[in-house]
Amino acid sequence: MSRSQLAPGVEVVAVPGRGLAVRTADGEFLSVRTGDTDTGALLARLAGDSGPDAGSDPELDRLTGAFENAGYLAPAQRQAPWPAERRDVLLLGAPLITEPLAGHLRAAGAAPRPATADEVTEAAAAPAPGLAAVVWCLDAPVPEGLWDSADRLPRHGVAWLRCHREGWQAYVEPLAAAPGDVTSAHVRARRLAATPAHRELTAYWRGPRTCGAPADLTPAAAALLAALLADDLTRWATGRAEPTAHRRLRRVDLRTLTVTGHPVLPVPDVTGNPV
Repeated sequence: MSRSQLAPGVEVVAVPGRGLAVRTADGEFLSVRTGDTDTGALLARLAGDSGPDAGSDPELDRLTGAFENAGYLAPAQRQAPWPAERRDVLLLGAPLITEPLAGHLRAAGAAPRPATADEVTEAAAAPAPGLAAVVWCLDAPVPEGLWDSADRLPRHGVAWLRCHREGWQAYVEPLAAAPGDVTSAHVRARRLAATPAHRELTAYWRGPRTCGAPADLTPAAAALLAALLADDLTRWATGRAEPTAHRRLRRVDLRTLTVTGHPVLPVPDVTGNPV
């Protein structure tokens, strides 16, 4: 890949009477002041079409450097492959989510395999050599205590990723991969602290719950959840995770497939009062 080629999601367009404009990956338009530069040569270089014998043009090099400094050029190397030491991934929970998730992970280079709750409990106590991650997907609220054992996985360096559904809302919790990362217990505590209906939410989680017509998880909604989980795990495995990814709870409206992110922090351990 040419180092002068535009990054994915960045595009340049010729605006009648106004010259060139760059559309950033965030969808913002910015004017490009090309001066006396041959715009055709600039566009060819940014498209990666200029050959190795194109020669050097100081003004063209200056403009290309400006694109690079702004972060609008593609990396010199393609996306890193999935590391062999992180290929072993355990999946369990709702097949409507885990089956497309497994397909995404295999395509990215991982080796996902089905697991049981007992296997996860054993892994949380003493992980098998080579185990890299556990992903648990629920098509229902999380029963009290179900994920307590799995919350210990990050202490052993095993990535822990999960999602669950509450009616028409699904929650994709942040990936935890090291001691101090956000666990499911932290998410529950933070959600209770953030709502005035904490007693009602606690009762909802504990059940029983009376339901009428079911709010079934559709294949499209399940596919979205699988894609979000796969992207999170792939970014972690290949070292491309955003700094805030380990502290971001995502709420998915399953009626509109709208995703909103919410910051969430670990809950400090409670210490006793000094004597």
